[in-house]
Amino acid sequence: MSSTKQLATFGGGCFWCIDAAFRRVKGVLSVSSGYTGGNTDNPTYKSVCSGTTGHAEVVQLEFDSTQISFETLLVMFFTLHDATQLNRQGNDIGTQYRSVVYHHSKEQQQKTQAIITELQSHVSEPIVTELSPASLYYPGEHYHQNYYNENPEQGYCSILIAPKLQKFEMLFKEFLTE
Repeated sequence: MSSTKQLATFGGGCFWCIDAAFRRVKGVLSVSSGYTGGNTDNPTYKSVCSGTTGHAEVVQLEFDSTQISFETLLVMFFTLHDATQLNRQGNDIGTQYRSVVYHHSKEQQQKTQAIITELQSHVSEPIVTELSPASLYYPGEHYHQNYYNENPEQGYCSILIAPKLQKFEMLFKEFLTE
């Protein structure tokens, strides 16, 4: 990977929402929904949802740092979910839905910690986002990739994801593809 191409790995609830948002961002070269941070090999959606593997649902982005900064991606990530909810996002409950940033470098670790510290100064509840070194990433099943765009009328997508995307698009319009 070239020095301008980097990876970012974020978990913030169901990966469908995070996936859908980052697919719209200029400078994001690829988005993959999957699993990381656990203790079993080759996890599946079913095994991760059991809560026994230790994995989180995440999106892994490849991005061009000359087009979008890691800090901007972090701000977007923290806008897409509630970093004060431990092991859940709304009705999605379990450690697989935890708020987590898996850093791929010392620089990413430091930048994430700085953003968390800044965010904490603006909210009364504790930020519970886990900050961990990137570990082995497992892409999710094919049907989880680009799920929202393939299934916009599905209930979860239309009721929960669509409003988040509208807010995201309003807040970050200058960073979005046409």
